Amino acid sequence: MSPLMLSVALALASAVAYAAAAIVQERVAASAAGPRYAPLRSPAWWVSVLLNGIGATLHVAALAYGPLSLVQPLGALTIVFALPMAALFVGRRAGRRAWRGALMATVGLAGLLSLTTGAEARSLSDGERWLLAGATFAAVAVLFTAARVVGRSVLRSVVLAAAAGVAFGMASVLTKSVAEEWTSTAPLAEWTGLVVLSAFAVTGLLLSQASYRGAGLAAPLATVTVVNPVVAAAVGVTLFGESFRYGAAGTVAALICGAVAAGGLVQLTLDRMAATPESLSVSSGSSSASSASSASSSDSTIASDGDSPRPEIGQGVDVGAVPGTRPNLEVEVRSRAVAGRS
Repeated sequence: MSPLMLSVALALASAVAYAAAAIVQERVAASAAGPRYAPLRSPAWWVSVLLNGIGATLHVAALAYGPLSLVQPLGALTIVFALPMAALFVGRRAGRRAWRGALMATVGLAGLLSLTTGAEARSLSDGERWLLAGATFAAVAVLFTAARVVGRSVLRSVVLAAAAGVAFGMASVLTKSVAEEWTSTAPLAEWTGLVVLSAFAVTGLLLSQASYRGAGLAAPLATVTVVNPVVAAAVGVTLFGESFRYGAAGTVAALICGAVAAGGLVQLTLDRMAATPESLSVSSGSSSASSASSASSSDSTIASDGDSPRPEIGQGVDVGAVPGTRPNLEVEVRSRAVAGRS
């Protein structure tokens, strides 16, 4: 197998692992009433951490055999893998709008990143790394603060997912840089980069876990999946000398692809925002119906118990001889029974 094909296979396996981890994280967020960011007492959450670790390892291996501009678009398939996997393993089926949004986000992102061209690899200086780290932590802090202000749970989750995507994207950039600079003769020479990328990876994991609380699976996962490679590609264009293919036409095509990906995120967000009130109304309607049914049965029980000592209310009424429909007669008899009892 050629290095390019091996990179593709590893990237696809990484996407499947990330999709499985996201499904487990969403189930933990939906069922747990404990900590929002790190439910340490949940065994399922540790399974998701393990799956994320497997996905990250496969992602690093894919980056070692292929360019960043190839590996990142394949990572966009995570959301496409997650929807059927969720339907198969946990019975969470996605509607048409969710599928449309997921496909739009994936196609737009894959097209955007496929238009970037690789350049000669160069290392980042310590100053550039610390500058990137500071700017990224500042961006994550701003998004985190914005999520605390947002009132709607779905929008709050999307903003948290965007912050997680920024952290993951910078971790990918630093992973690529550290992997290219690492040598077996000096394995700890890149310890600062390892510490920083580990901090970004943990931050992204905690924020992504919180993003699944109250927003389902598709919208937060798609946001992380889109923001992560976009941040990495933006850094690649600005610092690693990457550019868009086909000159001005490629730049216009990249903007169109970015708009398509953003439209997919909007579709997924609106799908969840529309589903939440509907589900609430259905559940409240069911509760109201149950309450009404219970009240009706209770009233009927009380009425029947109360009618027994008052046979004069219900007796002497010939249903067949009275003109009119029986439902009207039943309502009239019931109201008279209540009035007679009171």
